[in-house]
Amino acid sequence: MKISWGTGIVIAFGLFITFILYFVFTVQSDSKYDNELVVEEYYKHDAHFGDEMARIQNVEDLAQKPTINIVSNGVEIAFPKVFVPKNIKGKVSFYRPSNKKLDFEIPISLSDATTLLIPKKSLAGGRWDINMEWQYDGKSYLSKETIYMN
Repeated sequence: MKISWGTGIVIAFGLFITFILYFVFTVQSDSKYDNELVVEEYYKHDAHFGDEMARIQNVEDLAQKPTINIVSNGVEIAFPKVFVPKNIKGKVSFYRPSNKKLDFEIPISLSDATTLLIPKKSLAGGRWDINMEWQYDGKSYLSKETIYMN
Protein backbone atom coordinates (compact mmCIF):
# COMPACT_ATOMS: atom_id res chain seq x y z
CA MET A 1 0.00 0.00 0.00
CA LYS A 2 1.37 3.38 -1.00
CA ILE A 3 1.11 6.36 1.37
CA SER A 4 0.53 9.77 -0.19
CA TRP A 5 2.57 12.78 0.91
CA GLY A 6 -0.45 14.30 2.71
CA THR A 7 -0.93 11.14 4.77
CA GLY A 8 2.81 11.10 5.55
CA ILE A 9 2.66 14.67 6.87
CA VAL A 10 -0.34 13.82 9.09
CA ILE A 11 1.46 10.75 10.45
CA ALA A 12 4.65 12.80 11.08
CA PHE A 13 2.66 15.47 12.98
CA GLY A 14 0.88 12.79 14.98
CA LEU A 15 4.17 11.15 15.98
CA PHE A 16 5.69 14.53 16.88
CA ILE A 17 2.72 15.47 19.08
CA THR A 18 2.85 12.05 20.74
CA PHE A 19 6.55 12.51 21.51
CA ILE A 20 6.01 16.01 22.97
CA LEU A 21 3.12 14.82 25.17
CA TYR A 22 5.16 11.84 26.38
CA PHE A 23 8.08 14.17 27.22
CA VAL A 24 5.85 16.67 29.09
CA PHE A 25 4.14 13.97 31.17
CA THR A 26 7.45 12.27 31.98
CA VAL A 27 9.07 15.51 33.20
CA GLN A 28 6.03 16.52 35.25
CA SER A 29 5.57 13.16 36.97
CA ASP A 30 9.19 12.11 37.62
CA SER A 31 10.67 13.48 40.88
CA LYS A 32 14.12 13.44 39.27
CA TYR A 33 13.07 16.54 37.29
CA ASP A 34 12.19 18.76 40.25
CA ASN A 35 10.92 22.11 38.99
CA GLU A 36 10.32 24.10 42.16
CA LEU A 37 11.24 27.73 42.69
CA VAL A 38 14.75 28.34 43.98
CA VAL A 39 13.46 30.60 46.78
CA GLU A 40 10.42 29.86 48.91
CA GLU A 41 7.85 32.68 48.95
CA TYR A 42 9.34 34.26 45.86
CA TYR A 43 7.09 37.34 45.80
CA LYS A 44 7.69 38.16 49.47
CA HIS A 45 11.42 37.87 48.79
CA ASP A 46 11.08 40.19 45.78
CA ALA A 47 9.30 42.87 47.87
CA HIS A 48 12.50 43.37 49.94
CA PHE A 49 14.70 43.93 46.91
CA GLY A 50 15.46 47.60 47.74
CA ASP A 51 16.69 46.68 51.22
CA GLU A 52 18.82 43.93 49.71
CA MET A 53 20.43 46.37 47.29
CA ALA A 54 21.26 48.76 50.17
CA ARG A 55 23.01 45.94 52.06
CA ILE A 56 24.96 44.98 48.92
CA GLN A 57 25.98 48.63 48.51
CA ASN A 58 27.21 48.65 52.13
CA VAL A 59 29.63 45.86 51.20
CA GLU A 60 30.75 47.73 48.08
CA ASP A 61 31.49 50.82 50.21
CA LEU A 62 33.92 48.88 52.43
CA ALA A 63 37.63 49.51 51.88
CA GLN A 64 38.36 45.84 52.63
CA LYS A 65 35.73 43.24 51.80
CA PRO A 66 35.27 39.66 53.03
CA THR A 67 36.56 37.04 50.62
CA ILE A 68 35.34 33.54 49.81
CA ASN A 69 38.10 31.14 48.77
CA ILE A 70 38.12 27.48 47.82
CA VAL A 71 40.88 25.73 49.76
CA SER A 72 41.93 22.08 49.84
CA ASN A 73 39.77 21.19 52.86
CA GLY A 74 36.67 23.24 51.97
CA VAL A 75 35.51 26.82 51.54
CA GLU A 76 37.10 29.55 53.61
CA ILE A 77 35.35 32.85 54.32
CA ALA A 78 37.86 35.46 55.46
CA PHE A 79 36.89 38.77 56.99
CA PRO A 80 39.38 41.65 56.92
CA LYS A 81 41.60 42.06 59.97
CA VAL A 82 40.10 45.51 60.69
CA PHE A 83 36.89 43.84 61.95
CA VAL A 84 36.59 42.63 65.54
CA PRO A 85 35.61 38.95 65.06
CA LYS A 86 33.30 38.78 68.10
CA ASN A 87 31.17 41.67 66.77
CA ILE A 88 30.37 39.98 63.44
CA LYS A 89 26.97 38.27 63.53
CA GLY A 90 25.01 36.72 60.71
CA LYS A 91 24.66 33.64 58.55
CA VAL A 92 26.06 32.11 55.39
CA SER A 93 23.52 30.40 53.10
CA PHE A 94 24.60 27.82 50.56
CA TYR A 95 22.11 27.33 47.72
CA ARG A 96 22.39 24.51 45.23
CA PRO A 97 20.39 25.58 42.14
CA SER A 98 20.13 22.01 40.87
CA ASN A 99 18.93 20.41 44.11
CA LYS A 100 17.05 22.21 46.87
CA LYS A 101 17.66 19.33 49.27
CA LEU A 102 21.38 20.20 49.46
CA ASP A 103 20.77 23.81 50.63
CA PHE A 104 22.00 24.69 54.12
CA GLU A 105 22.86 27.64 56.36
CA ILE A 106 25.73 28.18 58.79
CA PRO A 107 25.72 30.90 61.45
CA ILE A 108 28.70 33.23 61.51
CA SER A 109 30.29 32.85 64.92
CA LEU A 110 33.90 33.93 65.13
CA SER A 111 35.91 34.04 68.34
CA ASP A 112 39.48 35.15 67.71
CA ALA A 113 40.14 34.23 64.07
CA THR A 114 38.64 36.22 61.22
CA THR A 115 38.06 33.14 59.05
CA LEU A 116 35.19 30.67 58.85
CA LEU A 117 35.82 27.24 57.28
CA ILE A 118 33.05 25.15 55.71
CA PRO A 119 34.30 21.54 55.35
CA LYS A 120 34.52 20.05 51.88
CA LYS A 121 32.40 17.05 52.95
CA SER A 122 29.41 19.42 53.36
CA LEU A 123 29.64 20.54 49.72
CA ALA A 124 28.84 18.29 46.77
CA GLY A 125 30.64 18.98 43.52
CA GLY A 126 29.13 21.56 41.20
CA ARG A 127 27.72 25.07 41.40
CA TRP A 128 26.92 26.75 44.72
CA ASP A 129 25.38 30.20 45.22
CA ILE A 130 26.59 31.72 48.49
CA ASN A 131 24.69 34.51 50.25
CA MET A 132 26.47 35.93 53.26
CA GLU A 133 24.25 38.16 55.43
CA TRP A 134 25.99 39.80 58.36
CA GLN A 135 25.89 42.75 60.72
CA TYR A 136 28.76 44.75 62.16
CA ASP A 137 28.49 47.88 64.31
CA GLY A 138 24.75 48.22 63.64
CA LYS A 139 25.11 48.08 59.85
CA SER A 140 23.78 45.25 57.69
CA TYR A 141 25.73 43.73 54.82
CA LEU A 142 24.98 41.19 52.08
CA SER A 143 27.55 39.47 49.87
CA LYS A 144 26.60 37.17 47.01
CA GLU A 145 28.98 34.92 45.17
CA THR A 146 28.92 31.79 43.02
CA ILE A 147 31.54 29.06 43.36
CA TYR A 148 32.15 25.76 41.61
CA MET A 149 33.34 22.82 43.70
CA ASN A 150 35.24 19.86 42.22
